[in-house]
Amino acid sequence: MTHHDGRGPGLAGDAVALAAGLADLAVCGLSSALGGVSGLLRRADLGELLADGREETKARGRLVLDRYAATPPAHLEVLARTVTTRIQTESGSE
Repeated sequence: MTHHDGRGPGLAGDAVALAAGLADLAVCGLSSALGGVSGLLRRADLGELLADGREETKARGRLVLDRYAATPPAHLEVLARTVTTRIQTESGSE
């Protein structure tokens, strides 16, 4: 898509180039995935491989849930516990 008038391709040209690039990525990704799947189907230990993949996927899911679902304790709650522990420690050492 070259233009001889010195201007860029414009919005329509950009959209077409973007769509063509995305289509090319999709085709490349799909062909890679199909090649990988056909290689997997030829393996003798496919059952074990699937079980390992399932366990790894569950472990990754737990990590994601722990990272994003768990809320950290409130700052004032942590501060209150620290002060309470410090007071109990100081009063017990006297």
